[in-house]
Amino acid sequence: MIKNNYKTVMLILMLIFPSNIFGKDILLQSTTSTKNSGFYTYILPIFKEQTGINVKVVAVGTGQAIRNAENCDADLLIVHAKSDEEAFVANGNGIKRHNLMYNDFVIIGPRDDPANISKSKSTEEALNSIFELGYNFISRGDNSGTHKKEKKLWNNAKLDINDYSGKWYKETGSGMGTTLNIASELNAYTLSDRATWITFKNKKNLEVLFHNDKKLFNQYGAILVNPQKCPNTNIKDSKVFLDWLLSKEGQNTIKKYKVNGVQLFYPNAN
Repeated sequence: MIKNNYKTVMLILMLIFPSNIFGKDILLQSTTSTKNSGFYTYILPIFKEQTGINVKVVAVGTGQAIRNAENCDADLLIVHAKSDEEAFVANGNGIKRHNLMYNDFVIIGPRDDPANISKSKSTEEALNSIFELGYNFISRGDNSGTHKKEKKLWNNAKLDINDYSGKWYKETGSGMGTTLNIASELNAYTLSDRATWITFKNKKNLEVLFHNDKKLFNQYGAILVNPQKCPNTNIKDSKVFLDWLLSKEGQNTIKKYKVNGVQLFYPNAN
C-alpha cells in the first residue's frame, strides 16, 4: 500500500513541476540560429513529454558554443561548423560527431539590389559585385558558424575585405538577429541562415537576393561532450536526447517543423 502511494505521489509531482527535479537537466550549447528560428521551443516540449528530461539551451555563436563545451559547460553541442566540430572531437572534447539536419545560407539585401547580385550565377560573382560597388555589407564578426562561412565565401572569391572593415564592410560582433536588424536599418547586404531569415520580423526593405548555390549549404552537427574530459557531464540523459534526435521519430519531428508553411530544417542523420 505504501509502495503504491509512493508511486502515485511521484507521478503527481512529475506532472506538477515544470522541471526535471528528479534528475539533472541537460545543458545544450547551441547556435543562435536554431534558437532564433523557434526550433527548440517546438521540439524540446515534445522530447520532455516523452522522457521527462528537461533541456536547457545556451544559444551563442558556434565558436563560443564550442569554447564553452571545451570548458565543460555543456553536456551536448549542436553547431554548424563541421571542421571545428571534427577538431573538437579529435582533441578529445567530444565522443563522436553526427550529422543532424541541414538548410542553407542566403544573401539578403535591399529590394532594389544596387549591386545587382540577383542576376549572379555564383556566390563568388555576387560577392564580387558587392565588393566592386563598395556597398554596405553587415557581417556578424563573432566567429559563429555563419561568420566562418561568410569568411570562407570571401576567400573563395579571392576577395580581401580586411582593408574595408569599418567602412562599407561593418562587423556587429553580435548574433544573427541583431545583424539582420542593423542590415535592415542601413538597407545593407548580409549573409543569413535561411531559418533565421524566415522567422525574422523586421525585414523592411530587405529580401533574399541570392541563394541556391551548393556552396551555401548549411550542415548542423550534434556531439556528446566526452565524460572522460568532463566527468560531471550528464552523459546518460544527453545520450537519450541525442539518440532520440537521430532516431526515425526524432528526424520526422525535425522534418515537421514549419513556419508559415515553410520547412526550416531538413533531417539527414542517416
